[in-house]
Amino acid sequence: MVPNPDLQPRADRLRGAARRIRALFAPRTWKARGWAWRISAVAGLLLLAGIIVALYWSREPEPFDVHAAALRLAGGDTGRLVPGYTTTATLVTLAETLLDKPGGFLSNDRLPPSSLFGLVRLLDNIPNWEFGALVMIRDTARVLRNDFSRSQSQSLEDPDLAEAEPRFNFNNDSWLFPPSERQYRTGIEHLRAYLDRLADQDDPNTQFYARADNLNEFLGVVEKRLGSLTQRLNASKPDIRINVDLAGDSAAQQATRAPEVVIARTPWLEVDDVFYEARGYCWALLHMLQAVEVDFARVLEKKNAVASMRQVIRLLEQTQIEPASPMVLNGDPFGWVANYSKTLVSYISPANSAVIDLRNLLAQG
Repeated sequence: MVPNPDLQPRADRLRGAARRIRALFAPRTWKARGWAWRISAVAGLLLLAGIIVALYWSREPEPFDVHAAALRLAGGDTGRLVPGYTTTATLVTLAETLLDKPGGFLSNDRLPPSSLFGLVRLLDNIPNWEFGALVMIRDTARVLRNDFSRSQSQSLEDPDLAEAEPRFNFNNDSWLFPPSERQYRTGIEHLRAYLDRLADQDDPNTQFYARADNLNEFLGVVEKRLGSLTQRLNASKPDIRINVDLAGDSAAQQATRAPEVVIARTPWLEVDDVFYEARGYCWALLHMLQAVEVDFARVLEKKNAVASMRQVIRLLEQTQIEPASPMVLNGDPFGWVANYSKTLVSYISPANSAVIDLRNLLAQG
C-alpha cells in the first residue's frame, strides 16, 4: 500500500506529541519537577512566615503602669521613690520598651524579615512609631539634663545625664559601626546610674528639682511638638494656611521671603508615616505625663492644676485607641470614608490647648 502523502504531516505531529507525553512522564522529568516544586514551596513558606512575623512585630506595645515600673526598678522598696524617681524610671522603661518589644528596634534593620517593612508599605508603620517615641525620649532626656536636675543656670550638670542625653540623639537608622541600639543602651545605663544615686539619701550632689518653672520648661517642649504634629496631620488633605509667622510684632523680621498663603499637603505615601509617628510620640508622652503627675504632685496641687494635667492625660489616652482598619484611611473630612489623621488631630489639638492652659497656671505667682 502506497502511503497517502496528505496524511504524513499529521502522522509526524502525532509522533511528536507522543514523544513529548513520554518525556513528561519519564522518571527523570518527574524528579527534576519534584525539586522545582520543593524549592518553590520552601520559598513560599519562608515568605509567608516572614510576613506573619512582620505583622506580629507591627503591633504597638501596650501601655504600662508608671508606678509599677518605678517600683520594679527600686527593687520593691517604696522608700526609694523620692521626687524624680518615677519620672526617671519611666524614661528608662520607655527606652527599654523601644529596644526590647517584639522584634526589638526595627528602624535600622537591613535583613529579612525586618527588611519587609521597607519593601511592603503596609508593614512600615512600626519604625515610624519608634521614631515618634524616640523623639519624646530625646526631649525628656534633654530637659532632665538641663532643667530637672539643676537648681539654676549656673549649677553643674549631672555627669551621667550629660552622657545619656547625647546617646539618645544618635541616628536611629545606624545598622553597624555602631548600631543604634548600642548607643541607646549606653544611654539607659547612664540613666540607671543617675537613678541609683538619686535614691541614695547620702548623696546630696544628685538631685531632681520638682519646681513649677522646671515643669513649665518641659511642657514648653511638649507644646511645640504637639503643635507640629497637628499641622502635619492636618496636611493629610490639602490645607490652605495663612502665613502668620510674623503676626503680633510689627518689628519682626525673617531671613527669607515667604508667601502669604501656603498650601500644605502630605504626600499620599507618607500619610501613614506621620500618623504612626504621632501615635508613638503620644504613647511615650502619655507615660511621661503620668510620671510627672506623681513627682510634681505638690506643685500641681498648689497651682490648682491637677485637673488640667489629668485632662491632657485623658486626651492622650484617646490617641491610643486601636484603628479598626489595617490601613490608614485618608478620606475627605466630610466624606463617606474616615480620615484617621483628622481624627487623631481631634485629640491632639485639644491636648495641646490644655497644655497651654496648664503652662499658664504654672506661670502664675
